[in-house]
Amino acid sequence: MAGPLEQFEIKPLADLSVGGIDVSFTNSALWMVIAAVLVTCFMTMSMRRGALVPGRWQGAAEVMYEFVANMLKDNVGSAGRKYFPFIFTLFMFVMFGNLLGMIPHSFTFTSHIAVNFALALVIFIGVTVIGFMRHGTHYFRMFFPEGAPIATAIILIPIEIISYFSRPFSLAIRLFANMTVGHIMLKVIGGFVGLIGILGVLPFALLTGITVLEFGIAALQAYVFTILTCIYLHDAIHMH
Repeated sequence: MAGPLEQFEIKPLADLSVGGIDVSFTNSALWMVIAAVLVTCFMTMSMRRGALVPGRWQGAAEVMYEFVANMLKDNVGSAGRKYFPFIFTLFMFVMFGNLLGMIPHSFTFTSHIAVNFALALVIFIGVTVIGFMRHGTHYFRMFFPEGAPIATAIILIPIEIISYFSRPFSLAIRLFANMTVGHIMLKVIGGFVGLIGILGVLPFALLTGITVLEFGIAALQAYVFTILTCIYLHDAIHMH
């Protein structure tokens, strides 16, 4: 039986090298492409008719649309409306990546910190650029809140700088940890069920419960990743 960590192994499907750098197409890249294609197909097929009385697929797409739109409005305000396409795409990509990882013999690319950190770094750089574009050098006030006593600068500024630059790490590690731990638990308990066989009623019931919980966590972590992005965007637009 394969170990619980083997499911996270990145395997090259097509060996490629550019200038001596390995750029092979891997199982991780494959499932990222699958997630992107499925999101595109889901939204395109769901909304192609645009019926006044939505069917099940159109209704599901509209629920997702309204959910993300309300999240952005509540956390960023009307100024964040033009960033909706990016926020919605981010939410759908992470959620589909999480949910696809629940399929047996698939690959959960959101369980790899390199993938999550790449997403988080794009968000961090983008939000920082937006902040400087809107506020210029006044954006440095992020590191020393207006109205705070000057005497506290020696303490507040280092804390705020560390807090600000830790954002991409916290985004990446949170998603990585939750997806990795859940899949390891499923693998370990699933192994017990297979070994015990017919006597494994209790482990099977526990496995079923954890599987249902993991589906919920998959959706929840996409929400957490997205709402934190909205909060960072709020800070860039409105400052503290």
